[in-house]
Amino acid sequence: MPDPAGTGRLMPETTSSADFAQRAVDIARASVAAGGLPFGTVIVKDGAILAEGSNCVGTTHDPTDHAEIRAIRAACRTLGTEYLTGCTVYAIAHPCPMCLAALYHCAPDEVVFLATREDCAPYLTGGKDKYFEPGTFYAEFAKPWDERRLPMRYLPRADAVAVYELFREQHAR
Repeated sequence: MPDPAGTGRLMPETTSSADFAQRAVDIARASVAAGGLPFGTVIVKDGAILAEGSNCVGTTHDPTDHAEIRAIRAACRTLGTEYLTGCTVYAIAHPCPMCLAALYHCAPDEVVFLATREDCAPYLTGGKDKYFEPGTFYAEFAKPWDERRLPMRYLPRADAVAVYELFREQHAR
């Protein structure tokens, strides 16, 4: 069958969840072989790969350049919408909080992850990331903003809220 995602690969006539999961692993393995991080994501719609991504943070120096985010961006551009209705996302590991938030926003039908945070944590600790520790990273988001390790300060401004009022007025139905 021709390659519906334009990746230059031929897809088998019958593609299964195991095939898509294997593709995510293959992307992550290729990333590691190229000196990158061990993450890969595949987004599937109607039984075909719509988009895929690997983590490119180290090469682009963009801390948001995660495999899931790259794949979401590509899939949404292809579909012409910010929603992934009808799609399944295959990720090599449980998504980080940023990617998880993006997945909630784009609302795919399902997210399939192949390794838990606990599975990956021993291999991802000890880096330069000042606030990233897989064992506590998710817990930080559950804390009130003023109790997080990342210093945050609330500076109330009425004109900031006024922007949202303007938005509501312009988009009222």
